[in-house]
Amino acid sequence: MKKKYLISGATIINEGRAFTGSVLINNGLISLVAEGIQDIGIEGLNDAILIDAKGKWLLPGVIDDQVHFRDPGLTHKGDLYTESRAAVAGGITSFMEMPNTVPNTLTQELLEQKYRMAREKSLANYSFYMGASNDNLSEIVRTDPRTVCGIKVFMGASTGNMLVDNLETLEGIFKHSPTLVAVHCEDEKTIIENTARHKERFGELVPVNAHPYIRSREACLKSSTLAVELALKHNTRLHILHLSTADEISLLSNKPSNGSKRITAEVCVHHLWFSEEDYDRLGSRIKWNPAIKSRSDKEALLKALLDGHIDVVATDHAPHTKEEKSKSYFSCPSGGPLVQHSLVAMLEMSKEEKLSPAMVVEKMCHAPARIFNVDRRGFIRQGYHADLVLVDPDACWTVNAENILYKCGWSPFEGQTFCSKITHTFVGGHLAWSNNNFDDSQLGERLLFNR
Repeated sequence: MKKKYLISGATIINEGRAFTGSVLINNGLISLVAEGIQDIGIEGLNDAILIDAKGKWLLPGVIDDQVHFRDPGLTHKGDLYTESRAAVAGGITSFMEMPNTVPNTLTQELLEQKYRMAREKSLANYSFYMGASNDNLSEIVRTDPRTVCGIKVFMGASTGNMLVDNLETLEGIFKHSPTLVAVHCEDEKTIIENTARHKERFGELVPVNAHPYIRSREACLKSSTLAVELALKHNTRLHILHLSTADEISLLSNKPSNGSKRITAEVCVHHLWFSEEDYDRLGSRIKWNPAIKSRSDKEALLKALLDGHIDVVATDHAPHTKEEKSKSYFSCPSGGPLVQHSLVAMLEMSKEEKLSPAMVVEKMCHAPARIFNVDRRGFIRQGYHADLVLVDPDACWTVNAENILYKCGWSPFEGQTFCSKITHTFVGGHLAWSNNNFDDSQLGERLLFNR
């Protein structure tokens, strides 16, 4: 039997409201949500462990729809054990992991192997995308939409055999996929042409600040446009990952992200936080694909998030070692670690009045749950899984090497002070993170989807 908890006196931020109340957790589920402890009643308090949450915010656990935890095959960078712990410490209770591991997740057998690994290692709840290639459509159509978050298509360069650039294959995937199709959109031909021009100018010593001009806005828009055209043609349930340009927003609708919205989109924390002005300071630490672009792009992405054109905020957490990130432009891999700091970064933006705490919850918790039809997670509701996060909204702390939990040991936020802190994280009713300590006695669960 799982422990019973009463979280008392918190400011509960959920479904557009903020109110003082209490939540009872019983057998891994949210048993009651009450405005004030007196509404729960003495009967519900028997044997409950009391957590006095006065002065703290209680949020649903974050659902991160795009991470790279590097397991299997790239575990010198990160693995399901280390990165899931960092995620839980950052308030992420569920993640959806990408298929460009080694080997690439291109068969149902390899997909299930990852689920078996997560069952033994992951402190957070988990799901894994089935990967697409130019020649595995027969495996894609076997994907179970009830137990797998989606199909991932790299419509741009990627690791191994995962660039899908055959139009006939793309047509087949968009037409026959049994579930949501999530896409990385950058046009490979455009990137190759841009690379050649920069090599003519700089040779092999291309500076990192050229990245947004090599992985250009034109490359993003061309690929995203194709994805939307294919989705409209085949009525595909399409989710466009990590938008990075103002140009692409015009492809999207601002209808509510419920069952009627067939094309949805995500923006990542780094595209909202950094701009190309930061390359000179941070260099390859903020080299991501798609590239971080101009300040005006960053501002347009935030506006689109607020007005509903963009539905989800995620991380694209993709750790590399310090040694790998210290290499020259063409040898340095793209990506960086973010799961430990994504929620506090977005809450910091709310303190700067760029968006409200309720909007942070909407875009990081509620919207991913709706868009992926996640079963009973992402909301503070009676009968839902008790994936919950307590935040001290007034605790200031600075990111440094001593408090970074990623296996790679670094963060693009090093030196940044955040004035909110994750104090408790419940995963399925289990207090997995409490005041800087982990409890690994219960692990996360496989996500299910109501499709």
